[in-house]
Amino acid sequence: MPKLNFALIGAGRIGQVHAANIARSDYADLVCVADAREDVATQLAARYGARVDHAESACQADDIGAVLIASSTDTHARFCELAARANKAVLCEKPIDLDLVRADACLAAVAATGVPFGIGFNRRFDKSFSVLEAALRRGEIGQIESLSIISRDPAPPPADYIAVSGGLFRDMMIHDFDTARWLLGDEPVEVFATGSCLIDPSIGEVGDIDTAVAVLKTASGVICQISNSRRAVYGYDQRIEAFGSKGMLRAENQVPSTVETTTAEGIRRDPPEPFFLERYGDAYKSELKAFVRAVVTGDEVSPSGADGRAALALAEAAAESVKTGLPVSI
Repeated sequence: MPKLNFALIGAGRIGQVHAANIARSDYADLVCVADAREDVATQLAARYGARVDHAESACQADDIGAVLIASSTDTHARFCELAARANKAVLCEKPIDLDLVRADACLAAVAATGVPFGIGFNRRFDKSFSVLEAALRRGEIGQIESLSIISRDPAPPPADYIAVSGGLFRDMMIHDFDTARWLLGDEPVEVFATGSCLIDPSIGEVGDIDTAVAVLKTASGVICQISNSRRAVYGYDQRIEAFGSKGMLRAENQVPSTVETTTAEGIRRDPPEPFFLERYGDAYKSELKAFVRAVVTGDEVSPSGADGRAALALAEAAAESVKTGLPVSI
């Protein structure tokens, strides 16, 4: 597979993950890095032998074939449009934007260019989740009747991050909304959500919640329950259970090792991985490889912009449901 030259926009925590994966891959090259903080961009670019550029010129550079957007969410739509109009393939971290109307305008602008466009829902590339999805498609548990998704962070982010994040549904549960659509194989038509601020009062002070449950229902009546928390003191809790007419599929937490110690004091084993960098490290690599392959071969990119839009619509519906206390139709 020929290599694809990347410009990376955003040199923060997730940008650093992407930079390492691009630079160390056999199918991509990290050519330039851009960030609003030039010192941060310079440090990351130097680490992998890339050049530093401004986001606008990086999107349009002749030696760039693809742009990976990992900057702050409020810049995603603008950079997606800029890169697409320069005929670059685009891989954008979720969400496209915090506002569905703005996201729709971005998707229309990108679609008009015809460039490959993907959204960074990395959980679709997790090995365990992929095995579970394939088993569902093969009908191993018959017709799916209910789906349960648990996603709990080890600790809440700072309040200044929460204030610009778009809220728990757009920032955190949006991954689970995409996972639900992917596994259900049928679009949810109704969302009911409820939430509380139980962990950090400062999160409530900026108008957000840190604990939430959402229930999705498809037209055929299949139900999905999603549970989120910003604090799990035992580690990064990521589990899925699919229940069907012929049985059940479960994907459990990943642990550093499967060694179990049994003594007179009891049974001891490793807790879940500490956070998403460890839990989904391989998934990010697989996501990048799948994107490059699709761009190079001309195959359809997945997850697509339409997937990003659908997950954002569910997030907006969940936020509305919390405010009204009522189910919201999609």
